[in-house]
Amino acid sequence: MSTSPRPDTVTDTGAAPDPDFQVTAWMHLAGGWVHRHPRAWIRLGNLETRAVGDVIEDVSVDRPIYVAGLARAGTTILLEHLAGHPDVASHRYADFPFLPIPYWWNRWLSLVPGAHEEARERAHKDGIQVTSKSPEAFEEMLWMAFFPDAHDPAHSSVLGRKDRHPDFETFYDQHIRKLLAIRRRRRYLAKGNYNLARLGYLHRLYPDARFLVMIRDPVWHIASLMKQQALFVAGESREPRALEHMRRVGHYEFGLDRRAINLGDGALTERVTALWESGREVEGWARYWAAVYQHVADTLEADAALAEAALVVRYEDLCGDADATLRRVFQFADLALSDPRRARLAEGLHAPTYYQPRFDERERALIEEITAPVARRFGYIRT
Repeated sequence: MSTSPRPDTVTDTGAAPDPDFQVTAWMHLAGGWVHRHPRAWIRLGNLETRAVGDVIEDVSVDRPIYVAGLARAGTTILLEHLAGHPDVASHRYADFPFLPIPYWWNRWLSLVPGAHEEARERAHKDGIQVTSKSPEAFEEMLWMAFFPDAHDPAHSSVLGRKDRHPDFETFYDQHIRKLLAIRRRRRYLAKGNYNLARLGYLHRLYPDARFLVMIRDPVWHIASLMKQQALFVAGESREPRALEHMRRVGHYEFGLDRRAINLGDGALTERVTALWESGREVEGWARYWAAVYQHVADTLEADAALAEAALVVRYEDLCGDADATLRRVFQFADLALSDPRRARLAEGLHAPTYYQPRFDERERALIEEITAPVARRFGYIRT
């Protein structure tokens, strides 16, 4: 599918497919192979580490940068702007499906003549053009390999400073170092929406990490979330491989297998799920938005060191005052950015024009009632 640009192929159903959701046969088969055998691929990743030990011996994870936020908060566009920096390495679309062996896989890709690629709009239909070399959120595959319950709404997904998972931590650190070595870069950059539940844990692993937390006005945010849900349900219904692909890469935000992440309140997670299943989309998303960002606000408030390492970026500021916001973001991430380069990046940032929230008065009032207490903690004040 366009979440991983490849040539089109035939689909598994007789219905006319949505070309933006098609998945090639090789990607479907290879992705399934990796997904079904996580332990084997962990062992293979460890074998790769031993094989390239001399290459990564002097490579360290220096001030990693984490972009996180509820989907549709602007995380992708911020990722793309940061990933263009010459010091930064991130996962790319081409890293799928053999993500657990980044060094060997990327060495192989470098030896294969690449066909000319035309950038194409991703399946989200939000104007973001991608190629196989575009940055993408793929490290979730590593989390799922070690934490099989990570996306089970019945289990809390929260990881904090006190949590210890030595096997994962070793593999994860070695994986990042291999990625930095093969890309010949100094800084690791990751977009991971689910990392909102792991901020304290990641900060323990990397005390010098920088966290860029994206948030968006709840009315616009919920409108965008609902738009994407309808789009992905339609696309996955016509292309079954797309649903499997989304599961394999750990994207459960939208579609036929949408799942609310459990942030430690199982009853609230069940309530959100029940609202969605009963068709009460507006209330379900409003309660989920409030739950996610209340968790973020509480986590930062309770952890002074983490709060100092985190910068909350409002989508409206990124679009409405792009130059100043990008200056703040890059300075916080400790990435040098020239004034002309920043100005060019800022030119392409603007509020969406391809849709508008279409809530009636009752729905807007419901969103306001549910989200206002949390929204105020992030500076959203209704007039």
